[in-house]
Amino acid sequence: MQKLNDKWMRIIGIPLLALLGQWMMYGYTNVPYPEDWRIPFFFVLGTVIVWHVNRIGIIFSRKRYPELIQTRQRVLYQLAWFVFFSSIVRITQTFFYQYFNLWHDEDYLQFRPYFFNTLVSVAGTVQIAAYYEGVYLYQRWRVSYTETVELKKINLQSQLNSLKTQINPHFLFNNLNSLSSLISLDSLLAEKFLDQLSSVYRYLLHQNTRDLCPLKDEIEFIEAYFHLLKTRFGNGIFMEMHVEPEFLFYRIPPLTLQLLFENAIKHNATSASKPLTIQLYTRDGHLHVQNNVRKKKTAVHSNQIGLQNIIMKYKLLDQSKVEVHADEEKFLVSIPLIAPEPENTSKAPANP
Repeated sequence: MQKLNDKWMRIIGIPLLALLGQWMMYGYTNVPYPEDWRIPFFFVLGTVIVWHVNRIGIIFSRKRYPELIQTRQRVLYQLAWFVFFSSIVRITQTFFYQYFNLWHDEDYLQFRPYFFNTLVSVAGTVQIAAYYEGVYLYQRWRVSYTETVELKKINLQSQLNSLKTQINPHFLFNNLNSLSSLISLDSLLAEKFLDQLSSVYRYLLHQNTRDLCPLKDEIEFIEAYFHLLKTRFGNGIFMEMHVEPEFLFYRIPPLTLQLLFENAIKHNATSASKPLTIQLYTRDGHLHVQNNVRKKKTAVHSNQIGLQNIIMKYKLLDQSKVEVHADEEKFLVSIPLIAPEPENTSKAPANP
């Protein structure tokens, strides 16, 4: 949350507004600034206290309801805070006036001064807070607009990366080379490999039309994709999957799993003696993708575009944060699963 940058408003603006408020409140008596200096002094002091207390309410409201879509809750929170605390401060101050004979009235429970003191305080606070809220809304709009532009850039980059994958000569060459070897060794296995390769390319060609897809589709794709990897790396790579059936129709951004698998393969060695194992499992409404760390002898430079792409997509979708944990033994990414659309919930298979 951005800090309130209102130093001069607190030092100069609020005292001046307090004097203006006193004139508005007592002007009908033709003595807006009484000869007793203590009255305007304590009025200004009370106004400063009221504003600082209400300023705390503004800060709390922004911490609790920071987003544009939470503007109504934030404003109502502030209004309730202003009325409650302004009333306490001003009622106490008015009683203080009468108790110390700052004006001559023996009726301590006289309604009018208490009411007008509180009314002026609340009305003044609301007007100043409205300006603060307007500035805050503009700042949040700018952030939202910037994030929207960034999302468009990310989507374009994602589409470009997908296109590169589709036509990547190394990817295609490696798989065709593996297919060529299988044809001479095992025609049935070669046929299955060709089916999986076809499924991978079909999914890649159609993924750009969706912002989200069912986890079920991603799993079917990654199974086909892993089959190609398994043919290439043999016993140097393994996949373990434990996905609860009730989460199959929850949604995630397309190609999320491919990006994480590519990241694991890029940064880890694969060998039969020290295989790379990638685990997929669901827990607490998240899909966890975890791999053991098998660092390559030659470090691979990474700008983490793929992982940042996933994190930014979830941020712009106003979803829970993607969590990343890394240590010497494992690398874990926790992906929030987004609830399915209502029409899809009935299609989810029952728990065994």
